[in-house]
Amino acid sequence: MGGANQITAGFLPLLDSAVLVVAKELNFAQAEGIDLALARETSWANIRDRLAVGHFQVAHVLAPMPIACNLGLTPLVVPTIVPMALGLGGNAVTVSNALWTDMVDKGARADFDPAVTGRALKAVVADRNASTSKPMLRFAVVHPYSGHNYEFRYWLASCGIDSSRDVEIVIVPPPLMLDALASGTIDGYCVGEPWNTAAALAGKGHIATVKAAIWRSSPEKVLGVSARWAEENLDALSALLRALCKAAEWCGNARNRGDLARILAERTYVGRPREWLLPALEGELPDGSGDTKAVADFFVPFAKAATFPWKSHALWFYSQMVRWGQIQHSAEHVRIARETYRPDLYRAALKPLGIALPVANAKVEGALTAATPVGSSGASLVLGPDGFFDGGLFDPDKLDSYIASQKL
Repeated sequence: MGGANQITAGFLPLLDSAVLVVAKELNFAQAEGIDLALARETSWANIRDRLAVGHFQVAHVLAPMPIACNLGLTPLVVPTIVPMALGLGGNAVTVSNALWTDMVDKGARADFDPAVTGRALKAVVADRNASTSKPMLRFAVVHPYSGHNYEFRYWLASCGIDSSRDVEIVIVPPPLMLDALASGTIDGYCVGEPWNTAAALAGKGHIATVKAAIWRSSPEKVLGVSARWAEENLDALSALLRALCKAAEWCGNARNRGDLARILAERTYVGRPREWLLPALEGELPDGSGDTKAVADFFVPFAKAATFPWKSHALWFYSQMVRWGQIQHSAEHVRIARETYRPDLYRAALKPLGIALPVANAKVEGALTAATPVGSSGASLVLGPDGFFDGGLFDPDKLDSYIASQKL
Protein backbone atom coordinates (compact mmCIF):
# COMPACT_ATOMS: atom_id res chain seq x y z
CA MET A 1 0.00 0.00 0.00
CA GLY A 2 1.10 3.59 -0.53
CA GLY A 3 2.54 5.54 2.36
CA ALA A 4 -0.48 7.86 2.44
CA ASN A 5 -2.67 4.94 3.52
CA GLN A 6 -0.41 3.66 6.28
CA ILE A 7 -1.97 4.73 9.57
CA THR A 8 -0.76 4.05 13.10
CA ALA A 9 -3.38 4.26 15.83
CA GLY A 10 -2.66 4.30 19.54
CA PHE A 11 -5.03 2.60 21.94
CA LEU A 12 -5.41 1.61 25.58
CA PRO A 13 -6.27 -2.03 26.45
CA LEU A 14 -9.93 -1.40 27.22
CA LEU A 15 -13.20 -2.84 25.96
CA ASP A 16 -14.02 0.35 24.06
CA SER A 17 -10.95 -0.03 21.84
CA ALA A 18 -13.09 -2.67 20.12
CA VAL A 19 -13.91 -0.71 16.97
CA LEU A 20 -10.25 -0.07 16.13
CA VAL A 21 -9.27 -3.64 16.97
CA VAL A 22 -12.01 -5.15 14.80
CA ALA A 23 -11.21 -2.80 11.91
CA LYS A 24 -7.70 -4.24 11.97
CA GLU A 25 -8.39 -7.89 12.81
CA LEU A 26 -11.35 -8.46 10.47
CA ASN A 27 -9.77 -6.52 7.60
CA PHE A 28 -12.33 -3.72 7.39
CA ALA A 29 -9.41 -1.28 7.19
CA GLN A 30 -7.61 -3.34 4.56
CA ALA A 31 -10.76 -3.43 2.44
CA GLU A 32 -10.75 0.38 2.41
CA GLY A 33 -7.10 0.50 1.35
CA ILE A 34 -5.75 1.27 4.82
CA ASP A 35 -2.68 -0.44 6.29
CA LEU A 36 -3.71 0.01 9.94
CA ALA A 37 -1.14 -0.58 12.67
CA LEU A 38 -2.28 -0.58 16.30
CA ALA A 39 0.05 0.45 19.11
CA ARG A 40 -0.96 -0.52 22.66
CA GLU A 41 -0.19 2.03 25.37
CA THR A 42 -0.34 2.04 29.18
CA SER A 43 -1.78 5.48 30.01
CA TRP A 44 -3.84 8.26 28.50
CA ALA A 45 -0.94 10.66 29.01
CA ASN A 46 1.21 8.47 26.74
CA ILE A 47 -1.53 8.35 24.12
CA ARG A 48 -1.89 12.14 24.26
CA ASP A 49 1.83 12.83 23.97
CA ARG A 50 2.56 10.29 21.22
CA LEU A 51 -0.33 11.68 19.16
CA ALA A 52 1.06 15.19 19.70
CA VAL A 53 4.59 14.33 18.53
CA GLY A 54 3.43 12.39 15.48
CA HIS A 55 4.02 8.78 16.56
CA PHE A 56 0.31 8.23 15.95
CA GLN A 57 -1.82 9.78 13.24
CA VAL A 58 -5.00 8.80 15.07
CA ALA A 59 -5.81 7.34 18.46
CA HIS A 60 -8.45 5.87 20.75
CA VAL A 61 -8.77 8.80 23.16
CA LEU A 62 -10.91 10.15 25.96
CA ALA A 63 -13.71 12.24 24.45
CA PRO A 64 -12.76 15.50 26.25
CA MET A 65 -9.00 15.16 25.66
CA PRO A 66 -8.82 16.74 22.17
CA ILE A 67 -10.87 19.68 23.47
CA ALA A 68 -8.45 20.14 26.35
CA CYS A 69 -5.54 19.98 23.92
CA ASN A 70 -7.03 22.63 21.64
CA LEU A 71 -7.75 24.85 24.65
CA GLY A 72 -4.08 24.73 25.62
CA LEU A 73 -4.62 22.64 28.75
CA THR A 74 -2.17 19.85 27.87
CA PRO A 75 1.65 19.89 27.96
CA LEU A 76 2.04 19.57 24.18
CA VAL A 77 -0.50 21.73 22.39
CA VAL A 78 -1.05 20.34 18.89
CA PRO A 79 -4.36 20.90 17.07
CA THR A 80 -6.48 17.75 17.28
CA ILE A 81 -9.89 16.97 15.81
CA VAL A 82 -12.61 14.40 16.46
CA PRO A 83 -14.22 13.19 13.23
CA MET A 84 -15.83 10.12 14.83
CA ALA A 85 -16.88 8.66 18.17
CA LEU A 86 -16.03 5.09 19.16
CA GLY A 87 -19.21 4.23 21.05
CA LEU A 88 -21.45 5.24 23.94
CA GLY A 89 -21.25 4.21 27.60
CA GLY A 90 -19.00 1.52 29.02
CA ASN A 91 -17.93 2.92 32.41
CA ALA A 92 -18.94 2.11 35.97
CA VAL A 93 -18.18 3.16 39.53
CA THR A 94 -16.69 0.43 41.71
CA VAL A 95 -16.07 0.74 45.45
CA SER A 96 -14.15 -1.36 47.97
CA ASN A 97 -15.99 -4.08 49.84
CA ALA A 98 -15.55 -2.15 53.08
CA LEU A 99 -17.05 1.02 51.61
CA TRP A 100 -19.91 -0.94 50.07
CA THR A 101 -20.74 -2.45 53.45
CA ASP A 102 -20.91 1.05 54.93
CA MET A 103 -23.10 2.20 52.04
CA VAL A 104 -25.50 -0.72 52.47
CA ASP A 105 -25.86 0.28 56.11
CA LYS A 106 -26.97 3.69 54.81
CA GLY A 107 -29.54 2.28 52.38
CA ALA A 108 -27.60 1.37 49.22
CA ARG A 109 -29.06 -1.42 47.13
CA ALA A 110 -27.39 -3.78 44.69
CA ASP A 111 -29.32 -2.46 41.70
CA PHE A 112 -26.92 0.21 40.38
CA ASP A 113 -29.49 2.96 40.97
CA PRO A 114 -27.38 6.17 41.02
CA ALA A 115 -29.81 8.20 43.13
CA VAL A 116 -30.21 5.60 45.90
CA THR A 117 -26.53 4.70 45.88
CA GLY A 118 -25.56 8.37 45.85
CA ARG A 119 -27.67 9.15 48.91
CA ALA A 120 -26.04 6.29 50.77
CA LEU A 121 -22.58 7.45 49.76
CA LYS A 122 -23.41 10.98 50.90
CA ALA A 123 -24.31 9.65 54.35
CA VAL A 124 -21.07 7.66 54.55
CA VAL A 125 -19.05 10.69 53.44
CA ALA A 126 -20.70 12.82 56.13
CA ASP A 127 -19.86 10.25 58.82
CA ARG A 128 -16.27 9.95 57.58
CA ASN A 129 -15.68 13.67 57.53
CA ALA A 130 -17.17 14.08 61.01
CA SER A 131 -14.81 11.42 62.37
CA THR A 132 -11.36 12.22 63.72
CA SER A 133 -10.13 8.66 63.28
CA LYS A 134 -11.04 7.86 59.66
CA PRO A 135 -9.47 9.48 56.58
CA MET A 136 -11.42 11.21 53.84
CA LEU A 137 -12.60 8.82 51.12
CA ARG A 138 -10.30 8.69 48.10
CA PHE A 139 -11.54 7.87 44.60
CA ALA A 140 -9.66 7.48 41.33
CA VAL A 141 -10.47 8.50 37.78
CA VAL A 142 -8.32 7.86 34.73
CA HIS A 143 -7.44 11.43 33.69
CA PRO A 144 -8.38 15.02 34.58
CA TYR A 145 -9.85 15.53 31.09
CA SER A 146 -11.99 12.41 30.92
CA GLY A 147 -15.67 11.56 30.79
CA HIS A 148 -14.99 9.50 33.93
CA ASN A 149 -13.91 12.58 35.87
CA TYR A 150 -16.80 14.77 34.73
CA GLU A 151 -19.57 12.19 35.04
CA PHE A 152 -18.30 11.00 38.41
CA ARG A 153 -18.22 14.58 39.72
CA TYR A 154 -21.62 15.27 38.16
CA TRP A 155 -23.08 12.25 39.96
CA LEU A 156 -21.53 13.23 43.27
CA ALA A 157 -22.72 16.84 42.98
CA SER A 158 -26.26 15.78 42.06
CA CYS A 159 -26.29 13.64 45.21
CA GLY A 160 -25.08 16.49 47.43
CA ILE A 161 -21.38 15.56 47.62
CA ASP A 162 -18.82 18.29 46.95
CA SER A 163 -16.10 16.52 44.99
CA SER A 164 -13.66 19.34 45.70
CA ARG A 165 -13.99 19.24 49.49
CA ASP A 166 -15.89 16.15 50.70
CA VAL A 167 -13.78 13.49 48.96
CA GLU A 168 -10.37 13.23 47.34
CA ILE A 169 -10.09 12.41 43.62
CA VAL A 170 -6.78 11.18 42.22
CA ILE A 171 -5.55 10.01 38.81
CA VAL A 172 -4.72 6.33 38.26
CA PRO A 173 -4.18 4.60 34.85
CA PRO A 174 -6.89 2.00 34.12
CA PRO A 175 -4.63 -1.10 34.39
CA LEU A 176 -3.61 -0.08 37.94
CA MET A 177 -7.12 0.59 39.27
CA LEU A 178 -7.84 -2.91 40.60
CA ASP A 179 -4.49 -3.18 42.38
CA ALA A 180 -4.96 0.26 43.92
CA LEU A 181 -8.39 -0.77 45.21
CA ALA A 182 -7.21 -4.14 46.51
CA SER A 183 -4.29 -2.55 48.35
CA GLY A 184 -6.50 0.01 50.07
CA THR A 185 -4.76 2.92 48.34
CA ILE A 186 -8.15 4.10 47.04
CA ASP A 187 -11.73 3.48 48.18
CA GLY A 188 -13.27 3.37 44.72
CA TYR A 189 -12.90 4.31 41.10
CA CYS A 190 -14.67 5.26 37.90
CA VAL A 191 -13.18 3.41 34.94
CA GLY A 192 -14.02 1.61 31.73
CA GLU A 193 -14.31 -2.12 31.31
CA PRO A 194 -13.02 -4.67 32.07
CA TRP A 195 -11.81 -3.19 35.37
CA ASN A 196 -15.19 -3.03 37.09
CA THR A 197 -16.09 -6.58 36.14
CA ALA A 198 -12.59 -7.69 37.16
CA ALA A 199 -13.01 -6.30 40.68
CA ALA A 200 -16.45 -7.86 41.07
CA LEU A 201 -15.38 -11.30 39.83
CA ALA A 202 -12.23 -11.26 41.94
CA GLY A 203 -14.20 -10.35 45.07
CA LYS A 204 -12.14 -7.16 45.46
CA GLY A 205 -14.94 -4.62 45.00
CA HIS A 206 -18.60 -3.93 44.36
CA ILE A 207 -20.06 -2.09 41.37
CA ALA A 208 -22.05 0.79 42.86
CA THR A 209 -23.51 2.33 39.70
CA VAL A 210 -22.88 2.56 35.97
CA LYS A 211 -22.38 5.29 33.40
CA ALA A 212 -25.46 4.06 31.54
CA ALA A 213 -27.52 5.00 34.61
CA ILE A 214 -25.80 8.33 35.37
CA TRP A 215 -26.10 9.54 31.75
CA ARG A 216 -27.65 7.05 29.42
CA SER A 217 -26.36 7.10 25.84
CA SER A 218 -23.47 9.34 26.84
CA PRO A 219 -20.19 9.72 24.92
CA GLU A 220 -17.04 7.98 26.04
CA LYS A 221 -14.08 7.41 23.70
CA VAL A 222 -13.53 9.07 20.33
CA LEU A 223 -11.11 8.95 17.45
CA GLY A 224 -8.55 11.70 18.06
CA VAL A 225 -6.81 12.79 14.88
CA SER A 226 -3.91 15.14 14.22
CA ALA A 227 -5.54 18.13 12.53
CA ARG A 228 -2.53 18.67 10.29
CA TRP A 229 -2.41 15.03 9.23
CA ALA A 230 -6.15 15.05 8.54
CA GLU A 231 -5.85 18.12 6.32
CA GLU A 232 -3.01 16.57 4.33
CA ASN A 233 -4.54 13.06 4.12
CA LEU A 234 -8.26 13.61 3.86
CA ASP A 235 -8.86 10.64 1.53
CA ALA A 236 -7.04 8.27 3.89
CA LEU A 237 -8.96 9.62 6.87
CA SER A 238 -12.27 9.18 5.03
CA ALA A 239 -11.36 5.59 4.16
CA LEU A 240 -10.48 4.91 7.79
CA LEU A 241 -13.80 6.35 9.00
CA ARG A 242 -15.68 4.04 6.63
CA ALA A 243 -13.70 1.06 7.89
CA LEU A 244 -14.39 2.00 11.51
CA CYS A 245 -18.09 2.46 10.84
CA LYS A 246 -18.29 -1.05 9.36
CA ALA A 247 -16.33 -2.39 12.31
CA ALA A 248 -18.66 -0.64 14.75
CA GLU A 249 -21.68 -2.21 13.07
CA TRP A 250 -20.04 -5.64 13.42
CA CYS A 251 -19.27 -4.98 17.09
CA GLY A 252 -22.88 -3.96 17.70
CA ASN A 253 -24.29 -7.22 16.36
CA ALA A 254 -25.25 -9.43 19.31
CA ARG A 255 -24.28 -12.55 17.37
CA ASN A 256 -20.66 -11.41 17.35
CA ARG A 257 -20.21 -10.85 21.10
CA GLY A 258 -18.43 -14.13 21.74
CA ASP A 259 -16.01 -13.60 18.88
CA LEU A 260 -15.45 -9.99 19.91
CA ALA A 261 -14.60 -11.02 23.47
CA ARG A 262 -12.19 -13.64 22.14
CA ILE A 263 -10.42 -11.13 19.88
CA LEU A 264 -10.13 -8.48 22.58
CA ALA A 265 -8.85 -11.04 25.10
CA GLU A 266 -5.74 -11.63 22.98
CA ARG A 267 -2.51 -10.43 24.55
CA THR A 268 -1.96 -7.93 21.74
CA TYR A 269 -5.14 -6.08 22.66
CA VAL A 270 -6.86 -6.02 26.07
CA GLY A 271 -4.98 -9.13 27.15
CA ARG A 272 -7.41 -10.17 29.87
CA PRO A 273 -9.66 -13.22 30.30
CA ARG A 274 -12.62 -13.51 27.95
CA GLU A 275 -14.79 -13.90 31.06
CA TRP A 276 -13.89 -10.35 32.07
CA LEU A 277 -15.07 -8.96 28.73
CA LEU A 278 -18.31 -10.78 27.97
CA PRO A 279 -20.41 -9.31 30.82
CA ALA A 280 -20.11 -5.74 29.54
CA LEU A 281 -20.73 -6.81 25.94
CA GLU A 282 -23.84 -8.70 27.00
CA GLY A 283 -25.04 -6.02 29.43
CA GLU A 284 -25.05 -8.55 32.27
CA LEU A 285 -22.70 -7.27 34.96
CA PRO A 286 -21.54 -9.05 38.12
CA ASP A 287 -22.18 -6.73 41.05
CA GLY A 288 -19.55 -8.12 43.42
CA SER A 289 -21.92 -10.05 45.67
CA GLY A 290 -22.22 -13.08 43.42
CA ASP A 291 -25.27 -11.79 41.56
CA THR A 292 -25.61 -10.49 38.02
CA LYS A 293 -27.53 -7.38 37.02
CA ALA A 294 -28.81 -6.61 33.54
CA VAL A 295 -28.12 -3.08 32.28
CA ALA A 296 -29.64 -1.90 29.02
CA ASP A 297 -27.26 -0.03 26.73
CA PHE A 298 -24.24 -0.50 28.96
CA PHE A 299 -21.91 -0.28 25.96
CA VAL A 300 -23.25 0.80 22.56
CA PRO A 301 -20.77 0.67 19.66
CA PHE A 302 -23.12 1.38 16.74
CA ALA A 303 -26.82 1.93 17.52
CA LYS A 304 -28.21 5.35 18.46
CA ALA A 305 -25.74 7.17 16.19
CA ALA A 306 -23.02 5.97 18.58
CA THR A 307 -20.20 6.90 16.20
CA PHE A 308 -21.46 10.40 15.37
CA PRO A 309 -19.31 13.26 16.79
CA TRP A 310 -22.06 15.43 18.28
CA LYS A 311 -21.05 19.02 18.96
CA SER A 312 -23.42 18.97 21.94
CA HIS A 313 -21.21 16.28 23.49
CA ALA A 314 -18.17 18.50 23.00
CA LEU A 315 -19.93 21.48 24.56
CA TRP A 316 -21.15 19.49 27.57
CA PHE A 317 -17.58 18.40 28.27
CA TYR A 318 -16.49 22.02 27.91
CA SER A 319 -19.18 23.08 30.40
CA GLN A 320 -17.71 20.67 32.93
CA MET A 321 -14.20 21.98 32.37
CA VAL A 322 -15.55 25.38 33.31
CA ARG A 323 -17.57 23.99 36.22
CA TRP A 324 -14.58 22.33 37.83
CA GLY A 325 -12.24 25.26 37.37
CA GLN A 326 -10.08 23.88 34.58
CA ILE A 327 -10.71 26.84 32.26
CA GLN A 328 -12.46 30.20 32.18
CA HIS A 329 -15.65 30.53 30.17
CA SER A 330 -15.34 32.70 27.07
CA ALA A 331 -16.78 32.93 23.58
CA GLU A 332 -13.43 31.97 22.09
CA HIS A 333 -13.15 28.88 24.27
CA VAL A 334 -16.66 27.85 23.26
CA ARG A 335 -15.70 28.22 19.60
CA ILE A 336 -12.61 26.07 20.05
CA ALA A 337 -14.54 23.34 21.86
CA ARG A 338 -17.32 23.32 19.26
CA GLU A 339 -14.94 23.16 16.30
CA THR A 340 -12.94 20.28 17.77
CA TYR A 341 -15.74 17.84 16.85
CA ARG A 342 -16.14 17.48 13.08
CA PRO A 343 -19.45 15.96 11.95
CA ASP A 344 -18.81 17.45 8.50
CA LEU A 345 -15.89 15.07 7.97
CA TYR A 346 -17.93 12.16 9.32
CA ARG A 347 -20.81 12.81 6.89
CA ALA A 348 -18.55 13.32 3.90
CA ALA A 349 -16.71 10.06 4.57
CA LEU A 350 -19.76 7.91 5.28
CA LYS A 351 -22.11 9.26 2.62
CA PRO A 352 -20.96 6.62 0.07
CA LEU A 353 -22.11 3.87 2.45
CA GLY A 354 -25.73 4.95 2.07
CA ILE A 355 -26.47 4.75 5.80
CA ALA A 356 -28.75 7.12 7.68
CA LEU A 357 -26.79 10.05 9.08
CA PRO A 358 -27.92 12.69 11.59
CA VAL A 359 -28.89 15.96 9.92
CA ALA A 360 -28.19 18.17 12.93
CA ASN A 361 -24.75 18.74 14.43
CA ALA A 362 -26.03 19.04 17.99
CA LYS A 363 -29.01 18.03 20.10
CA VAL A 364 -30.52 18.68 23.49
CA GLU A 365 -28.86 16.05 25.68
CA GLY A 366 -31.35 14.21 27.86
CA ALA A 367 -34.38 15.06 25.74
CA LEU A 368 -34.77 11.78 23.84
CA THR A 369 -36.83 8.79 24.92
CA ALA A 370 -35.84 5.20 24.38
CA ALA A 371 -37.17 1.70 24.81
CA THR A 372 -35.82 -0.14 27.83
CA PRO A 373 -35.09 -3.82 27.19
CA VAL A 374 -34.23 -5.92 30.22
CA GLY A 375 -31.85 -8.79 30.59
CA SER A 376 -32.59 -12.46 30.95
CA SER A 377 -30.91 -13.09 34.29
CA GLY A 378 -30.77 -11.39 37.65
CA ALA A 379 -32.42 -8.12 38.58
CA SER A 380 -32.66 -5.57 35.78
CA LEU A 381 -31.93 -1.87 35.96
CA VAL A 382 -34.86 -0.24 34.19
CA LEU A 383 -33.69 3.08 32.87
CA GLY A 384 -35.87 5.98 31.83
CA PRO A 385 -35.32 8.36 28.92
CA ASP A 386 -31.88 8.78 27.44
CA GLY A 387 -30.11 11.39 29.48
CA PHE A 388 -29.11 12.36 33.00
CA PHE A 389 -30.36 10.43 36.03
CA ASP A 390 -31.37 13.61 37.85
CA GLY A 391 -33.64 14.75 35.01
CA GLY A 392 -31.28 17.45 33.84
CA LEU A 393 -31.14 18.68 30.26
CA PHE A 394 -28.25 20.19 28.38
CA ASP A 395 -29.24 22.54 25.56
CA PRO A 396 -26.09 23.66 23.72
CA ASP A 397 -27.96 26.75 22.52
CA LYS A 398 -28.33 27.78 26.17
CA LEU A 399 -24.75 27.10 27.18
CA ASP A 400 -24.24 30.32 29.15
CA SER A 401 -27.27 29.74 31.36
CA TYR A 402 -26.35 26.08 31.85
CA ILE A 403 -22.87 26.98 33.02
CA ALA A 404 -24.26 29.64 35.33
CA SER A 405 -26.64 27.10 36.88
CA GLN A 406 -23.98 24.51 37.65
CA LYS A 407 -22.90 24.21 41.26
CA LEU A 408 -19.71 22.73 42.64
